Formats: sequence, C-alpha cells, structure tokens
Amino acid sequence: MIAFVRGEVAAVTLSSAVLEVGGVGLELMCTPGTLATLRVGRPATLPTSMVVREDSLTIFGFLDEDEKQVFEIVQTASGVGPKVAQAIVAVMSPDDVRRAITTEDVKALTRVPGIGQKGAQRIILELKDRIGPPVGAHHPATSAAPATDAWRDQVHQGLVGLGWSAKESERAVEAVAPDAGDAPDVGALMRAALRTLSRA
Repeated sequence: MIAFVRGEVAAVTLSSAVLEVGGVGLELMCTPGTLATLRVGRPATLPTSMVVREDSLTIFGFLDEDEKQVFEIVQTASGVGPKVAQAIVAVMSPDDVRRAITTEDVKALTRVPGIGQKGAQRIILELKDRIGPPVGAHHPATSAAPATDAWRDQVHQGLVGLGWSAKESERAVEAVAPDAGDAPDVGALMRAALRTLSRA
C-alpha cells in the first residue's frame, strides 16, 4: 500500500521517526539502526511496510529494500508478527538472517528478544526454501557519520528502547566501544551490543 515515504524528518523518538509528507506527519516505526541514520530537519527516504490490524494501522520504516524484504518474509512464518520481525532486523543484518536460516543456526535466531528455541526451529523449517542465500549487500556506515561519540547515545537509547535497563545498556556500549573506530557504523555497533547482552 505505502511502498516508501520521502520527506523531512520532523522528529525522532526511541522507536519511531516522524516524516513530514505534504504537510502531514507520518509516524514510522523503525529499528535503532535506522533511526541512527536520521537527522531532524533533513530529508529522508525510507522504504516502508504497512501493517493493518483491526484496531491499528502501523507503518514500519527501513534502512533499505533488503531490510524491508527480510522483515516481510519472516512474518510469513507462523507465530512471527511485526514486533518480532522488527526485532529480527534490529539485531541481525538481512544477510545474517538469511545465513542463520539456511545454515539452520538456531542459536543465532534465539539471540533475538522474543524468539525461543521452538520459535527459531519453526522459522528455519518454514522459511528455509524461501529466504534465499545471502546477497552480500553490506550496509555502509551511515553517510552522515555522527560525531565520534554520538553513537554511544544512539546505541544506548536504542537498547533501552528495546527493553534493556540503562545499566545493562551502558555495559553493552562499553563492551563494543573498542570496535567503534573513527567512523562508527551505528547499525553494526547496535547489533554487536545486542549480541553481548544476549550472551550475558
């Protein structure tokens, strides 16, 4: 229904962004990695997926078409709704998801909040023949590279938004700090931080 949204970023919260399109503010639910690429007052184009329920109408926004495609495919597995699908693309890159499913890596999938052993096995069973092989698309570091330490706030806020405590989030940020380098890739750091939390 709504394939993408292009407009000026009017607001960014912990879990969503508001894009102004023709005088209307559309709220898009986004992963922390996607939100980290947006700047208030700057234009943005986000591929979107619209989820219509009896009592709600929600638009999910993505970094690129690849992420959107994986979000939509994983929802075709029984028991996976948009919330869990979004958690999957927040924790794993699209190729990580494809790799986990094609190599039957249950452990990788159970790192996603909301997916247990049985759920992971069901996802693998139902999607193995449909997900396709990794495509090798690497998400480049965000073009508007944030100031070296801004990533800390973004990752911390993102983790808190996904339900971790401030203290746990702080620890995870410290754990991935050595990997940040000069041009931090917030999406990659976010995934690394989530991995340290799921191991803890």
